[in-house]
Amino acid sequence: MIPLHTNKSTLNKSVFFTSLFLIFFTTILAAIFPDVINQYLNRTQAWLVQNTGWVYVLFVGATLLFCFYLLVSRLGDTKLGHDHETPEYKNISWFAMLFSAGMGIGLMFWGVAEPMMHFTSPPIGEGGSVEAAKEAMKITFFHWGLHAWGIYAIFAVILAYSCYRKKLPLLPRSVLYPLIGERIYGRTGDLIDTFAVVGTMFGVASSLGLGVTQVNAGLNYLFDIPQSNGVQVLLIAIITTFATVSVVLGLDGGIKKLSSINMILALLMMGFILVLGNTVGLLQAFVENTGAYMSDLVHKTFNLYAYEKKESWIGGWTLLYWAWWISWSPFVGMFIARISKGRSIREFMVGVLFVPAGFTFLWMTIFGNSGLDLVLNSGASELATAVSDNVSVALFKFFEYFPLSNVLSVLGLLLVVTFFVSSSDSGSLVIDTLTSGGARHPPVWQRIFWAITEGVVASILLYAGGLNALQTMTIVSALPIIVIISLGAFGFWRSLLADHRHFTTVQNHTTVLQYSKSSSDWKDRIASLTKMPKQTEAAQFVKFIVRPALEEISSEMVAKGLKVQVQSSSSEDRCSLVVLNEKVEDFKYEVQIRSFDIQNYTEDKRDRFFRAEVFLRSGGQEYDIYGYTKEQVIVDAITQYEKHYQYLHLLHSDSVPPKES
Repeated sequence: MIPLHTNKSTLNKSVFFTSLFLIFFTTILAAIFPDVINQYLNRTQAWLVQNTGWVYVLFVGATLLFCFYLLVSRLGDTKLGHDHETPEYKNISWFAMLFSAGMGIGLMFWGVAEPMMHFTSPPIGEGGSVEAAKEAMKITFFHWGLHAWGIYAIFAVILAYSCYRKKLPLLPRSVLYPLIGERIYGRTGDLIDTFAVVGTMFGVASSLGLGVTQVNAGLNYLFDIPQSNGVQVLLIAIITTFATVSVVLGLDGGIKKLSSINMILALLMMGFILVLGNTVGLLQAFVENTGAYMSDLVHKTFNLYAYEKKESWIGGWTLLYWAWWISWSPFVGMFIARISKGRSIREFMVGVLFVPAGFTFLWMTIFGNSGLDLVLNSGASELATAVSDNVSVALFKFFEYFPLSNVLSVLGLLLVVTFFVSSSDSGSLVIDTLTSGGARHPPVWQRIFWAITEGVVASILLYAGGLNALQTMTIVSALPIIVIISLGAFGFWRSLLADHRHFTTVQNHTTVLQYSKSSSDWKDRIASLTKMPKQTEAAQFVKFIVRPALEEISSEMVAKGLKVQVQSSSSEDRCSLVVLNEKVEDFKYEVQIRSFDIQNYTEDKRDRFFRAEVFLRSGGQEYDIYGYTKEQVIVDAITQYEKHYQYLHLLHSDSVPPKES
């Protein structure tokens, strides 16, 4: 029996205190010995890049392929919840929250900087050329596109399915339920959730450290406020206060509204650059960049530069990004799962894969191509120098080349702050859920505690110089997450297949009892369902019930001018009715005896039992008619023939609109 999670606010002491100890122990260690820790972790990272880089690349490629499979296959019809449920949030709010939690601060930080860095130092070829600019945008799209969101999507959909469809807790441990069962509620589950808490804390703290350096750079640019650790720690304290207020307001009152503000500010800033810059050129570049990305998708996905030997480049860029997205997947995946109840898997995949990625592509084109155009065609070489010298100030240097530069800088600064707050808010909600046993409405005091802890951890590491060590450690942690996601995806696929089979059986199987006139028919059906027939009993059923029923149908059909055959095997293990057609598909209704293992839900002690299953021309229908009366077999065969007749009508007839009277 699967224990259901409840909305009662409970503290999982094992996860809470173990995570807290590991977070502060690691933070203090990285703060006291930042150089030693960073050196050790860098060696570990270099070893991973050299020896396991192919694992990261193969995993990310397989993940995206699995997402596409779920998108186009019949399994995509499955709801993340009950079949009758509708989405909990409207599309606009859902998209806004997806984007804000996923990579908002990163786009602000790297929108101008990354294309410029690939342009000046490409992995292959000479920098500073038109070809280098094209390649720079393709690489940027590749790093921030479908692969990143595919990693988030696969973890999120497994978790949402486990929680809303199977009534398991909204916790990372639940992704392994199909494989380890009830053990997710023991130490194994606590270990997985603890790992997720620590990874989320360090990932969010790293993001906050990244964001606050950009806020400080913006304040320095606008108001000459010095760039220093002290100022940045103060900024973390101020912005963490805003995040704490948002956390207290909850998901609907805080994150949802803040995410909408983020989207409005982001669209406003993009619109300014698009209108004030080379509008037509940017739109052309967006179309061309997207096409180039799609045409190179397979090649870049599996390109490890095995022949060019670019380990340092791919380790510092592509593998670094893959590891970063993977390490963030428990955090972002949990948050996406939390806000996606009621959507079908297909709708979920379209929303999570293509909408944020499309917005990201537009963002990178507007900011990246504008920066490249300034360097290529306007002689703004100092912009490339600024990016090389201080990435955090690149966005504000970029604004200098546009009218209303101060207004744009203020808007950019405000957007960094709101992304900062929403990331902290989302991280606090996720960690609170993890340490509260998967409660949908965790206690407010825990949310406040974790929001403050995120600020404290980011401040300590930033001030002590341990932030680089923390970022590297986050990347190293991606390897075990690959194992968890891979096992979870396998179990999820098996569970989905079983779920879809059950859904199809319920939807498509028509019982013949509805046509029965005798009140005892249903009692006889229960008796036949609880019986495990022997082979001789099943053969006698085919010989004395099925064959006479099909012969009676045949006689009536022949009388109506149809060409019909009744065929049976000498061993009486099958009997079929075939309606022959000249210009369309033949109809075939066959009953076959099939052998199965006795299952543990019965009291029968034999090894095997036999079913009389229905087969059509398309294959087995996976339902048993053993125990039907002759009249019920006739009704079942006619029902299947009626479905076939309707199929032929829809397939071969042209729709003619009715004439107006």
